[in-house]
Amino acid sequence: MLEFCLFGAGRIGAIHAANVAAHPQARIRYVVDVNQQAAATLASQLGARTASVEQALADPAVNAVIIASSTNTHAELMIAAAQAGKAIFCEKPIDLDIAQARACAEVVEAAGVPCSLGFNRRYDPSFRSLHNRIQQGQIGHLEQVIITSRDPSPPPVSYIQVSGGLFRDMMIHDLDMARWLLGEEPVEVYASASCLVDPAIAQAGDVDSAMVILKTTSGRLCHINNSRRACYGYDQRLEAFGSQGMLQAGNHHPSSVRFSGEAGVVGDKPLHFFLERYADAYRIELQDFVDAVVEGKTPYTGIQDGVRALELADACLASYQSGQRVRLS
Repeated sequence: MLEFCLFGAGRIGAIHAANVAAHPQARIRYVVDVNQQAAATLASQLGARTASVEQALADPAVNAVIIASSTNTHAELMIAAAQAGKAIFCEKPIDLDIAQARACAEVVEAAGVPCSLGFNRRYDPSFRSLHNRIQQGQIGHLEQVIITSRDPSPPPVSYIQVSGGLFRDMMIHDLDMARWLLGEEPVEVYASASCLVDPAIAQAGDVDSAMVILKTTSGRLCHINNSRRACYGYDQRLEAFGSQGMLQAGNHHPSSVRFSGEAGVVGDKPLHFFLERYADAYRIELQDFVDAVVEGKTPYTGIQDGVRALELADACLASYQSGQRVRLS
């Protein structure tokens, strides 16, 4: 039985906790949160206990940690867990500062503990199938990737103010997907962005609409488009275009039922919330991490994926601010 300490009793922490509770090889031993009431409530539901960071990491029965707390705690908790010899699963990003992220990665890698970053979209069955078909050569030589990611509505401005901005908070998932699908590291970035959804987001110093072009050394191109608002639901689509064809992965819907009548054809909107859309991905992600710890496998997403995605996010922000293409070394 793999014993976990969960850091963070909020929304995403509760999702991971439920998946651990449903897993035959794992259970939550401790829940740690600065909000002691939230920690106690979640712990009681799981048959777990609350503890301090120090108490939880000092317990030799704890094999692994899930870090689902606020972003500003990620690097510190990862370093503490690595030094305590615990396997680490951490939500993205590692940190909002690239120097801190790199320093954290050095400590974790030196400790030699399994470490997985929460880029859950790689685990989505539809996206994984598209990726595998690219690798199998189904569309010949890959030339272009298009990633569409639009939220149904923007988060509160209070969240925007501490999120690190759209590129580091929202697009970082798509930048990881771009690296994964392209099969090559992007070396050139051009970003353009606006605030079209909510003026309060601009007042908070961020944007809510963005488009980015990435280019690899061989010339492969990726276009990413993000918006904080899609009135029809959570819009998550991929397209890969190659010399011998195209692959597409579309939105998921509550049902495949469609009504056809004189006025037109109508179907369900896409699933509205990311927790619904990626429910399977979160479960598969946990299984991959459990396998990495129990069987000594390499996690599908590692800490360097977190570093590289943040480097790309920083390059996007720099390009947007300067209006120029940015080259990555």
